[in-house]
Amino acid sequence: MAADNSTSGPHAPGPQLSVVDITIITVYFALNVAVGIWSSCRASRNTVSGYFLAGRDMTWGLMGASLFASSEGSGLFIGLAGSGAAGGLAVAGFEWHATYVLLALAWVFVPIYISSEIVTMPEYIQKRYGGQRIRMYLSVLSLLLSVFTKISMDLYAGALFVHICLGWSFYLSTILTLTITALYTIAGGLAAVIYTDALQTLIMVVGAVILTVKAFEQIGGYEQLAAAYARAVPSRIISNTTCHMPRADAMHMFRDPYTGDLPWTGMTFGLTIMATWYWCTDQVIVQRSLSARDLNHAKGGSILASYLKMLPMGLIIMPGMISRVLFPDDVGCVVPSECLRACGTEIGCSNIAYPKLVVELMPTGLRGLMIAVMMAALMSSLTSIFNSSSTLFTMDIWKWLRPGAGERELLLVGRLVTTVLVGVSVAWIPVVQGSNGGQLFIYMQSVTSSLAPPVTAVFVLGVFWRRANEQGAFWGLMAGLAVGATRLVLEFLHPAPPCGHPDQRPAILRSVHYLHFAVALFVLSGAAVVAGSLLTPPPQGVQIENLTWWTLAQDLPSGAKTGDHRASQKHAFWARVCGFNAILLMCVNIFFYAYFA
Repeated sequence: MAADNSTSGPHAPGPQLSVVDITIITVYFALNVAVGIWSSCRASRNTVSGYFLAGRDMTWGLMGASLFASSEGSGLFIGLAGSGAAGGLAVAGFEWHATYVLLALAWVFVPIYISSEIVTMPEYIQKRYGGQRIRMYLSVLSLLLSVFTKISMDLYAGALFVHICLGWSFYLSTILTLTITALYTIAGGLAAVIYTDALQTLIMVVGAVILTVKAFEQIGGYEQLAAAYARAVPSRIISNTTCHMPRADAMHMFRDPYTGDLPWTGMTFGLTIMATWYWCTDQVIVQRSLSARDLNHAKGGSILASYLKMLPMGLIIMPGMISRVLFPDDVGCVVPSECLRACGTEIGCSNIAYPKLVVELMPTGLRGLMIAVMMAALMSSLTSIFNSSSTLFTMDIWKWLRPGAGERELLLVGRLVTTVLVGVSVAWIPVVQGSNGGQLFIYMQSVTSSLAPPVTAVFVLGVFWRRANEQGAFWGLMAGLAVGATRLVLEFLHPAPPCGHPDQRPAILRSVHYLHFAVALFVLSGAAVVAGSLLTPPPQGVQIENLTWWTLAQDLPSGAKTGDHRASQKHAFWARVCGFNAILLMCVNIFFYAYFA
């Protein structure tokens, strides 16, 4: 063992908040609730379309900000910074990859969803394939994924943040966050969520920029990052191991397909499959795009969100790496007793990278603002998920159980479901705390890689292959579920061994990376769908018309009135602007990939 020169003492709360900080936090939350109440008074939230789709009247700016904010909850802030601290830049691929899939959403999937006149994703699947069983299965799967990945991860992240910044007990922090969030989701519906998202995004980005500048000042600028990170070793290490050493390929995006922690093959192919599920078939995201005023607004929103998704590399991941440079004993700890002292878990403390920077580097006043923003980010993604999950349950499961349910009953059930989701998620938090070497972001991705690929296969084949039918889709989903769930159960039963212990997990976990597994699962499910479809009768005409890429409705609502020449010219002009911006965006994205490759 090396000598211990770390700051000792049990896990102490950060610097106490000043009166200024507390005032800022209070004012910020009051503002948030006011915006929520104002927007919900404006929107007609007592109709189902008003509560769940914001009256389909959102402009591209609001929509892009909301898409970005929904995907950048505080779980992502904490998770991305933590993965940056643990392994370097490559995790940015998860953000940059969104560019291509968001463009596919706006140019390919949204026209089909609008053409088929749907509110939820399972509703599209039911129209396309017929039958109830696939729709029910997808609704239940979406709810489960919400609870096990998104809600519990964001709650854990938010509570960790409050815990590090204020020193409150972990569960008290969780309960407080939840109460405020649930209040304005239940009161306001989707319009409240989208307006508060816009406010959150603005403050999140400004706060993150200030923190990033301060962090780079501490190490002497970007040029010093690679060298400083390579030296970020904790003072206490486990002898005869290398897990305290920062990765040699920390500054590279493309990593070895066999030995890399994020192999380039998996990041190119496996990630595309998972990103297609998240951005093109997931209720939380598509709900935002369907609330757009017309197709050009949906495209503009996607482009804006893609540009915003380029920011986390500089604003979240690099500061996470700097956090490890500045606090190697806390953020980079490997000895279980040290980690227990630094963050309360034994398997690693990379998750505290971002909160630690906020507490140590931000001046009074700004620290309060940053804590308010992180809590707001948490609430933004939680409100999105609560709203979308209650939509799913109400429209897909409850309406099927009680076909005669009136509007009042549906709205009441939607609000009750939110309450139940909260309870289950809180119970799941301890599992999140202990999985995947303590890396929050990687926990979420590995769960997704076991459950999402079959859904992607069914959507992609449904959109692009007319011959795909209900039998094929159902058995494709079941085959994928059997294989994916098996791996997921094995992963919870055999977590990755701590530093210095031999890896005795089953071969499928030890030698097949979860991103590679996603590719295999996608191919397997797709093959099952194709085989099942070819062995059974083709789908009826009504299941194809307006529902596939080849049979789109020709008169999509473009926002131009029929016969109004000027309006259609204006629409065509903006369509060209969107097209040009999409090409520019891809060039920017490819340049960054090449620069950091």
